[in-house]
Amino acid sequence: MAMSQRAQIIEQRLRERLAADHVEVIDDSAAHADHLGARGGGGHFRVVVVSPNFEGLSTLASQRLVYHALGDLMTTHIHALQMQTLTPNAWRQLTEAVGDSK
Repeated sequence: MAMSQRAQIIEQRLRERLAADHVEVIDDSAAHADHLGARGGGGHFRVVVVSPNFEGLSTLASQRLVYHALGDLMTTHIHALQMQTLTPNAWRQLTEAVGDSK
């Protein structure tokens, strides 16, 4: 399935501004089409962001970096955002654990 243009813009912004090693953007907007907040044009997205910039930060501080990186997109492209922020080491451990469980 092709990534929506909004999702591509979000991914590019996160990669550039957070020096992200890995970014996944899932556009859930279709599931929320009748949602009052979505009528203004903003979409519903889930993101996974892996960045060395998150090293030593709390989850809240990492999420603040994501919001800051997205900047104006939070008002023009995004209505709702669910995120998972990980350091490269945490991502490696997570993917290894998933691989071991298969």
